[in-house]
Amino acid sequence: MKSTFGVITIVAFVFAAGVSLAADPPAWAYAIAPAAPAGAAPATPAPPDTSVKHLPGSTVEFTRAQISDGFGPADWYPGDHPKMPDVVAHGKRPDVRACSLCHYPNGKGRPENAGVAGLPVSYFIQQMNDMRNGNRKSAEPRKANTNVMITIAKGMTEDEIKAAAEYFGSMKWTPWIKVMETNTVPKTRIAGGMYLTLEGNEKEPLGQRIIETPVDAEGTEVLRNPRSGFIAYVPVGSIKKGEALVTKGGGKTTQCGLCHGADLKGLGPVPGIAGRSPSYLVRQLYDMQQGARKGPWTELMKSVVTGLSEDDLLNIAAYTSSRNP
Repeated sequence: MKSTFGVITIVAFVFAAGVSLAADPPAWAYAIAPAAPAGAAPATPAPPDTSVKHLPGSTVEFTRAQISDGFGPADWYPGDHPKMPDVVAHGKRPDVRACSLCHYPNGKGRPENAGVAGLPVSYFIQQMNDMRNGNRKSAEPRKANTNVMITIAKGMTEDEIKAAAEYFGSMKWTPWIKVMETNTVPKTRIAGGMYLTLEGNEKEPLGQRIIETPVDAEGTEVLRNPRSGFIAYVPVGSIKKGEALVTKGGGKTTQCGLCHGADLKGLGPVPGIAGRSPSYLVRQLYDMQQGARKGPWTELMKSVVTGLSEDDLLNIAAYTSSRNP
């Protein structure tokens, strides 16, 4: 990492140059659904879907209620992963939901949460302890599932955290997100912190956003298919701009490879960032900027991200997510 003097110099340069730093949360990264208009009637809930669901290549079947059971969610492909510890497969009532519900049995996760497969065991444990101790929150107070995760972390024992860390750490992170530069994107709706493509072929300008959508909206939202990945639409030119920041600092920051490895696949206790969710990465960088994440590792990162604008965060994420994990 650069010296303290070097970091101060960078920050001074940024402010002197009048660079606009990220102040408000980048709304596209948090995917918070807009509030219902005042006076609007509540939506009528759909009748429960009790039909049995199937996925190609799977020998098991589940109803929607079973698929989303917080204390025993669907495991479509048991042969794709090692034997799950009980806390991963079933959680612990009343507050510890099964890890496999949100992060999937293979640890791939979705844009609204974290991909935890392949994380260093010590890093995983540290993050869980940071949540338990109040050192890791979200800078966007409406990010409800962060608070859910904090409750889960507080309800787990040290042995359960270690078991989950070792389980997910035993699996490598493999390609999961296809990054596409574009000027327009399919129109989407927000559901559960994800952008889901609407039916039809209508498109809208992407602008300065990254929009991550499931390859198969129903397969992801309804069936929670752990073999169905995502597409990340990024602005044209953002990958090249991000490369300059990530590999050389661009006069604003420190090269990411110094800590995350030259290939961005991690270095010792430092996690890999290649090929992972750009939305998730931007949220974490912003949270560090705003002081919502604390601790020794985060303090180092905060000095690195202090001088970055929202566009810089976007470009960095576009590049890192495009790299082969």
